[in-house]
This record gives sequence, structure tokens and C-alpha cells, in this order.
Amino acid sequence: MSTGTRTGVQAPEPHAADTHDLIRVHGARENNLKDVSIEIPKRRLTVFTGVSGSGKSSLVFDTVAAESQRLINETYSAFVQGFMPSVARPDVDVLDGLTTAIIVDQQRLGADPRSTVGTATDTNAMLRILFSRLGRPHIGSAKAFSFNVASISGAGAVTVERGGTTVKERRSFSITGGMCPRCEGRGSVSDIDLTQLYDDTKSLAEGAITVPGYTGDGWMTRIFSGSGFLDPDKPIRDYTERELRDFLHREPTKVKVNGINLTYEGLIPKVQKSILSKDREAMQPHIRAFVDRAVTFAACPECDGTRLTGAARSSKIGGISIADACRMQISDLAAWVRGLDEPSVAPLLTALRQTLDSFVEIGLGYLSLERPAGTLSGGEAQRVKMIRHLGSSLTDVTYVFDEPSTGLHPHDIQRMNGLLRQLRDKGNTVLVVEHKPEVIAIADHVVDLGPGAGSAGGTVCYEGPLEGLRSAGTVTGRHLDDRASVKRTVRTPTGKLAVRGASAHNLRDVDVDVPLGVLVVVTGVAGSGKSSLVHGSIPPGEGVVSVDQSPIRGSRRSNPATYTGLLEPIRKAFAKANGVKPALFSANSEGACPTCNGAGVIYTDLAMMAGVATTCEDCEGRRFDASVLEYHLGGRDISEVLAMPVTEAEAFFATGEARVPAAHRILSRLVDVGLGYVSLGQPLTTLSGGERQRLKLATHMGDKGGVYVLDEPTTGLHLADVEQLLGLLDRLVDSGKSVIVVEHHQAVMAHADWIIDLGPGAGHDGGRVVFEGTPADLVTARSTLTAQHLAEYVGA
Repeated sequence: MSTGTRTGVQAPEPHAADTHDLIRVHGARENNLKDVSIEIPKRRLTVFTGVSGSGKSSLVFDTVAAESQRLINETYSAFVQGFMPSVARPDVDVLDGLTTAIIVDQQRLGADPRSTVGTATDTNAMLRILFSRLGRPHIGSAKAFSFNVASISGAGAVTVERGGTTVKERRSFSITGGMCPRCEGRGSVSDIDLTQLYDDTKSLAEGAITVPGYTGDGWMTRIFSGSGFLDPDKPIRDYTERELRDFLHREPTKVKVNGINLTYEGLIPKVQKSILSKDREAMQPHIRAFVDRAVTFAACPECDGTRLTGAARSSKIGGISIADACRMQISDLAAWVRGLDEPSVAPLLTALRQTLDSFVEIGLGYLSLERPAGTLSGGEAQRVKMIRHLGSSLTDVTYVFDEPSTGLHPHDIQRMNGLLRQLRDKGNTVLVVEHKPEVIAIADHVVDLGPGAGSAGGTVCYEGPLEGLRSAGTVTGRHLDDRASVKRTVRTPTGKLAVRGASAHNLRDVDVDVPLGVLVVVTGVAGSGKSSLVHGSIPPGEGVVSVDQSPIRGSRRSNPATYTGLLEPIRKAFAKANGVKPALFSANSEGACPTCNGAGVIYTDLAMMAGVATTCEDCEGRRFDASVLEYHLGGRDISEVLAMPVTEAEAFFATGEARVPAAHRILSRLVDVGLGYVSLGQPLTTLSGGERQRLKLATHMGDKGGVYVLDEPTTGLHLADVEQLLGLLDRLVDSGKSVIVVEHHQAVMAHADWIIDLGPGAGHDGGRVVFEGTPADLVTARSTLTAQHLAEYVGA
């Protein structure tokens, strides 16, 4: 059989299945998007950029990713959908060519005290199985190594139907768990200072209980007074031993108070259940202050903070217990697991090695598995979520990342770029919302949104290859090649803060003098000990204002006016001008529209279908009762004031009849941080990450203090916004404040008066000060990783 070549024959038409190479978005209107239409290439790395608040997240997360997940949810039965969160279809005309979306965002991992890095990544589950198979002495199943499973046993008679007759049999059961009985698997025990719970010189009737919420005439105190166990008119110091035990420790007991059946419980268990069981970061400020004052947390003396029973700690593999393994730095644990050779658990060891190696590959080898999940930064949490996707065999999946460079040193960003490329090269579509030029540089396709933020954004300014962005004339294009120059003349310190023997976490007896009255930048690779040094050695207190990375919490009823405390003086000004109560001017109180309860919309729950929100017909979405809108201040009603942008409101409250100095001060700070375009009543849920970060900064700028400690204030900020932030930091220093910034952004480093560089590596390879001095000296020395990247950045 011979073969020949044919000339002049046309190539065959592509198969219909190979023509779907684009994700098409037409007419997207989520949040501030203005009929956006774009085509995103599949199996490529697309970066979405633009100033903070320009609509990037609205397009990527709230439109493309949200619709993909909604369509996947619809493939389940109606019964299963009833248990899943129902999501409405995004406000978009056409979405075509979607693939399964996997979202890797910056939402913090759950702050439950039982959640650790090991439990969040399933690594602990694999370790527990490993120790239940190979650990000696053998103590039981994998549950015996879990600090979330308590040991319980029971026995009794059960009734069984057998052969038409009823037979009683005795049965017993027992479960061997690994939970330490003293701390119940939390690793720490709390010691309550009784003098902070009550004043023993007073009686209950005189308001002896000083716990927040326990007012003299409140229900909590009335239960104690009317329980019959205590004399309400007797000072607590005169209680008998039995009365004091009933007051502090009594088990829940049914009582009748004023004819109402209630449950009486001792003060200590009541406080533990109602206050101490909650996440400290989620508490209101006055509750948090009470907890800090009244409660001290110490490592559990029985388990030494490991959370595990003595039996679980006694079972070892090669002299290492599961508690030892969880305390190891993950890079060391990976080396230990590689040294295990046991054919009977070979598949388990292979999976465990892959997971631990992924930690190291992604730059988290400095963590330990026992690290509480709630203590991870946003960037660390995002990388922990990435671990389960690195070794995945899935292809043709859309991975969606929210600023993966957050919290990363320039040295670590190169590694992150390699991981993003790996995911793309396996045949996946990678969508990245990002501001850093180093990440934008690896894009196959760039979508630039803007031109401004909020109502001034929401349009596509540029779409195409990276080369075209530089000449497109957009805000991002103009700032893409911006490089801050190193400060040649620096400010002179007015004093110093001496830190001696700092040893928190991985710090190694660090001695350092932090200059005051200047802009100090603390830098180093992720995990080198920056936050440990700053937050551990400069505790928030009198004269110290600390702005960390914890996210702003708030429902759609929360807005910039309520969060910053701006609404309080505005309500009082309206009340004074009209001779009525301030509560009338709150949509969450007496002034709320009775139809929608002040929400502005009416929700209709459709079970497993997405709920429908319709604008309230009575108040037309203004949230207030019609009678309240008849009251005016400076010719505007309260709904018109809340609809104002910050810049307009600043001018409105500055002079004339509507002059409110307290409101004007807060609005000036919002303008200072670049939020002049945000309206006062815009729900917090619609603000971007960068906008929330700046809102938080503006709020803390009102705190009275001489030292400002800022943790990565450039998070979520566009290159143009970073310039504005530097101007703000300069104004703070020039007004006599000391500013200490933990930061990776080279523009902030170059702008510093003094740099403290930690390292040289992460985890136990870090924790030392490797450089102290001016940015110019750091660039000249080129002695550290930071120095090399800063020198490259400024072109030295």
C-alpha cells in the first residue's frame, strides 16, 4: 500500500466542540458595572486591573464566578438545593462559554478556636490515620488522636423485637477520643478575675454585677434577684459559702421570676457561654475590652497546649508523637514524613507527602499544623486554600484569584507567578484580580476597568495584550512603569522605642530600637516575624493606634456613615433642628419604613430558588418612614444626605445652617484616604477590599494616639492609590505622629525614613533583624533579599 501527498487541499473545518474558546460577557450591570461586554480567552491567564472600586470584583466574582457556581448548583436535585445557599442570577444579559469556577479568595478561615491549619487542609485527618496504624503503643482508631472527639462511654438496657417477642438486653459502648478533658480540645484555659465580674461591696439591688449587659433593672440581674437563692439587698461580701456557690457556679435550674418560668444559672458559666465562647474579633469593642480586662488565657497545664489526651501523646512513630508532628515547622514535618517507609500505608504516605510538599512549594513551609486558622493573614489564608488545587488533575476549570500577591514579599511573588502559570499550562482558565505590576507582567490578556472608582468606574478602558496597556493612556497604563525613587534625605527621629529580648513566635531574642517621629517600614519575607515584632512588642494601648488586616464586618444595613460613627452627629443635628428624637433619623430604629423595616427592599424567599429582592414601594428604597422625610436640615432630608458622596457631604456640613463640626471632621478623614466618591449610605457589602481597608484606616485616624501601627495598608490599592496613601502617611508624620508600617510594597519601602528588615528566611530560618538603616543604605548594601528586590525596583 502506497501513500501519496495531495496538494491544494483545504484544511478540514474545525470541530464544533473546538470553537468555544471564549467566555463571553454581554451587558453586565452588577454593582457599578455599566453594561460591560468583554470576551475572556479560555486556557489563558487573564489579569483584571483598575483602581480600587472600579468594578473588578463585580465583574470577575459577582458576575462570571457567581453565575458558574449558580449553574452548577442547579444540576443538583431540588431536595439538595434546599440545603445550599441560593444565589440570584447576576444582572447580565448574556454569559456564554462558562466553565466550572473554583474561587480562591481572601476570606479569612474560620476563627473557631478548634480550627487549625491542619484541620482546615485535612492534613490532620491523614496524620491521625497514620498514627492509628503505625503508632506504638496502639491506643485506638483515628478518633483517639482527634482533639475534637471526647472520650465517652455508657451502658444500659435496650428493648429489642426478636421473633415476635420483646427481649431486654444489656448493651454498653465506649468511644476513645483524643480531646483533652481539661481544656476540651482548645489548648488553653481561661482564668476569670472575679473582681471584674462584680463589686463585692454592693448588693444585687445596688448593681453589684459589672458584666456588660447586666444593668441594675435588666432581665439578667432580675433573674439573680428573683431566683430565691440570693438576698438581693445583701452585699456579696456577706454571702454565705452556699450563697456564693449558687451565685457563681450553680448548674442550670428552672425558677419562676415574676410569674415567668426562666432558667437560673451561676454567673461564671453564664458569662462563659454568652461571652467567652465567641470569637474575640467579632465582639463589640466594649465587650472585647471587658474580656481583655477580666479574662487571662494560659496554655492548658494538663496537655501543655497540645489539646490532646495523655494517651494520644504517648503513642509515637520513631519517637515522634502526633503532638510533636503538629508542632513541627511544616518544612521539617515534610522531611520527617519522607523518611517513613511502610508499605502497608504507602498510599496514605504518598498523599501526605504531596500535601506537605505543596505547603513548602507555595511558601507556607514556615507554618505549623497546630497554628490556629483564625491567626492567618488574608494572604496566608488564600494560599492555604490553594493547596488542595495544586496537585489536582482537573483541567478546563476556571480558577479565580483575588489578589494572590497579598502579604507576599517580592521574592515570594515570583514563586506565586510560577504556580499561576502551572495552573494555566494544565489547560485551565486563570482569572486574577491584581494590582502588582510583577503579576500583571505575566498576563496573556489584560482587562483594565475604570476610569475611576464607584460611579466614575464600571467601564472597560482597555482589553488586550499587556504591551498595548502601556500605550492605552488608562490610569493603570500610565502608572504601570512608575518606580518610586529612594529617599535621599530622611527625617530625624525625635526619640526611640527600645525593644529588648523579643521572642514572640519565631523571634530570636530580638533587640532593636524603633525610631519615633519618622516613617518606619518593617519588611522581610512572609513568615520572617514582622507582625510578631510589631504587634508583640508594641501592644495597642495608651497612645498607640493599631490598624491590622482583620476584615470589616457588616451587613447590608451597615454603611460608611454607621461604621465611622458619622451618623450619630448627623442624627443629633437633624433632631435639634426639628425638635424631635434622634432615633427617628435611623433606618435601623424608629425612623424605619414600617413596610420594609428600613431595608429599602423586600425579600421574597423562594426556598431552593434564589430569593427575589424588590424595591419597597412605600419608601421607594429610601428606607425611612414618609413622616421622617418631612424633617429637613439645610434644605435636605435624611435620605438625601445619605445619598450624597463624601466630597459633597464634606462641603454641606462645613458651613451654613447644616454646619456640624463633628461630622465634618470624619468626612475630611474619608476624603484624605481617597474615598470622596463613596456615598454615605452605600452598603458595606458593596465596597471593594481596598475601599474597606481605607475606610478602616480613616476611622482609626480619629483615634487619639502618638504612634500609628499599620499592617500592610497597601492591600487592595491600585498603583495610583498607593501614591495617595504615601501622601497621607507623610501628613501623619509631619503632624508629629510616629508611623510604623509592616509592608512589602517597594514604593512604601523607598519612601521610608528608616527600614527594619527581618529574615533571612521564614519560620525558624527567620526571626532575626538582618538590616537597620535608611532605604539608600539598604540599596547600597544589597545584603538581603529585600535589598536585592528594592535595588532592582528603583533601578539602582
